[in-house]
Amino acid sequence: MGTSGSKSIDGLGAEAAGGGAAGGGGEAGEGGAAAEAWHGGAQLYVSLKMENARISGDLVPHVFGSEPIIGSWDPARALAMERELASMWQLSFVVPPDHETLDFKFLLKPKDAATPCIIEEGPTRLLTGGMLEGDVRGALFKLNGDDEVLEFRVLNKADIVSPLELAASWRVYKENFQPSRVRGIPDVSINVAPTHGTEEGSAATLELDLEHYVVPTPTAPPNEYAANLAATPASLIQTGASWKNDMLLSDGIQSPRSVSAGPSSVSADFDGHSNHKKNIGAWATDSSKKIQTSGLIESKSVGTFTPLQKPHGQKGLLIDRGVGSPKLPKSTSAGSLASGLSFGSEKTMPEAAGAVAAAAVADRLHGSKEDRKLAIVLVGLPARGKTFTAVKLTRYLRWLGHETRHFNVGKYRRLKHGANLAADFFRDDNPEGIEARNEVAALAMEDMIDWMHGGGQVGIFDATNSTRKRRCMLMEMAEGNCKIIFLETICNDPSIIERNIRLKIQQSPDYADQPDYETGLQDFKERLMNYEKVYEPVGEGSYIKMIDMVKGQDGQLQVNNISGYLPGRIVFFLVNSHLTPRPILLTRHGESLHNVRGRVGGDTVLSEAGELYAKKLANFIKKRLKSEKTATIWTSTLQRTILTASPILGFPKIQWRALDEINSGVCDGMTYEEIKKTMPEEFESRRKDKLRYRYPRGESYLDVIQRLEPVIIELERQRAPVVVISHQAVLRALYAYFADRPLREVPDIEMPLHTIIEIQMGVTGVEEKRYKLMD
Repeated sequence: MGTSGSKSIDGLGAEAAGGGAAGGGGEAGEGGAAAEAWHGGAQLYVSLKMENARISGDLVPHVFGSEPIIGSWDPARALAMERELASMWQLSFVVPPDHETLDFKFLLKPKDAATPCIIEEGPTRLLTGGMLEGDVRGALFKLNGDDEVLEFRVLNKADIVSPLELAASWRVYKENFQPSRVRGIPDVSINVAPTHGTEEGSAATLELDLEHYVVPTPTAPPNEYAANLAATPASLIQTGASWKNDMLLSDGIQSPRSVSAGPSSVSADFDGHSNHKKNIGAWATDSSKKIQTSGLIESKSVGTFTPLQKPHGQKGLLIDRGVGSPKLPKSTSAGSLASGLSFGSEKTMPEAAGAVAAAAVADRLHGSKEDRKLAIVLVGLPARGKTFTAVKLTRYLRWLGHETRHFNVGKYRRLKHGANLAADFFRDDNPEGIEARNEVAALAMEDMIDWMHGGGQVGIFDATNSTRKRRCMLMEMAEGNCKIIFLETICNDPSIIERNIRLKIQQSPDYADQPDYETGLQDFKERLMNYEKVYEPVGEGSYIKMIDMVKGQDGQLQVNNISGYLPGRIVFFLVNSHLTPRPILLTRHGESLHNVRGRVGGDTVLSEAGELYAKKLANFIKKRLKSEKTATIWTSTLQRTILTASPILGFPKIQWRALDEINSGVCDGMTYEEIKKTMPEEFESRRKDKLRYRYPRGESYLDVIQRLEPVIIELERQRAPVVVISHQAVLRALYAYFADRPLREVPDIEMPLHTIIEIQMGVTGVEEKRYKLMD
């Protein structure tokens, strides 16, 4: 007991460190390597530690010695060691590499000043070049005369540090010991007196018309009919049809389709999946008008199969339902197709961290292969909010990191049969109409399964699916390929149905060429009556029923046979969603001292410009939300956001730890230039992949997204305006959710200081407006 090794961050041991000190003049030779290490003013950060599990709290280890350490051998002036662990005490100090030899001893000083100190036995210790000379021996203390001996393990370490690192450490130390200006403010408060006046002259005042501060939105969410944002019908595109997954882990290979060439068909099976097209033809209502080839429905208007050139040099065939005859790629025989088309690896892992990643791994290890892919099949009468629900759910799952795509059957119908279809097309006694609608539904389901084979994880299948026969067709197609959960939307409120019908007439491409609103309204109501005659509520399989959930009050959510992490998250999201219009205001804190200095993280106060913005923001909130009595202000727990919110009066303020800035770990308080200079590998890793890069002992953007999920759920649940005052990385992640931006874009989203982003949520989707209060 009592020995310890030595180590320095540049790999210099005690001998090299000592040689550097002895070399003094920088001559080449034994001390040359050490002397080179000291070039540039580097210093030694020396650590002395004593360890003993038996020491009582009444005895505190100290160090005392000659001039460079204490100035005298007076025990009264000894330096106290800090308690690092229950059994470990430490004293750290900085010395130049060529410091003179330090001689010292350890002593134990009782807390009772009247009791004499106990000095360690043995000779004086010598410290040269930051390291103890000779073997590092233990420290022996005799207690109660010679009756009891207490032995400590002694450890010694010297690290080379640059002046830059010393300055950064000192700066962080000083900032951490500055008293917080918000310590007395509770986590939930209202009308807490601000630390500075709410207004000082004209600088903090605002124009009466807030539109004066509106600035262009760089990347506004698309404001168009929600169904148009669904996936493009790949099976109906004439040329170049291919799935291109648009999420980060979704550069997967498209699954091959079954190919039919005359009487002898060639079928390619993807990664052990059964051919999901085998029974489509059985669901056509008029067998005399269909051509069935290897289980595929091909109406005469659809066309025949044509091989298409696959992207990135991939081998295999795609199906084009345009014109032409089936052809095989060069050097490919029909007999080799089955093996040649089995390529790529199945991608079922979400682009995520934390709970989402853990759940995905567990499902992959313990669940069936079919359960790794999930199809949410919408069910409901027209004008019941199915497409709106599909869009919201797609946006939420994408944001969590799941490869998700929205498939709208109405989009397939319009592309194949045109948009101007009269209500008679939807009658239950129109066999041609029924066959045509089943056909496009099968094509959409087929495309969704193909997309899943190519890397997709969750498909949202958006259609009325109002009969058991249609739903059975979909379940048979999904067998062996994915798990189906039906999501039925039921609304019994006539006023909400009437509002949805009006929006349908105004926005749907089905009525884009209908100039007369009343004519369109009458046609849609006839279409609705045709669906109501044959509608059969869901009672089979796994399902979720949303009954009068539009307003979020007095509704019901029924679930049947729902299990697993992802289905559970979907239920939790849906039970907190509603369509009540309300604004959500996102803004960064006012400029902080670290912003001025270009430093990462920290917990500094506001600059003068930041304090001015806090006053302007208070005036803006007062004008913008003057008629809102139930609005709330959310901040992080860092004082720069709390100080920004302090001038706002009249609204409850809530601190969220989840809204704290991304944890920059060991880089906290540094500039990016300092990081680049002192940690070039970390700087380069972050530059290459800001989304996944995790600061040492800190967080990545994916970590931030995972901790923000409760914030998103609560924002969806709120029915009144919310003002979120947070930080750049956090607001990028929140904004990406509302704007439906791909995860790969999150770290680069523009989030300027002193700017308010207003997100308006309601029945028409998400709209954005930006206000810039000051430069």
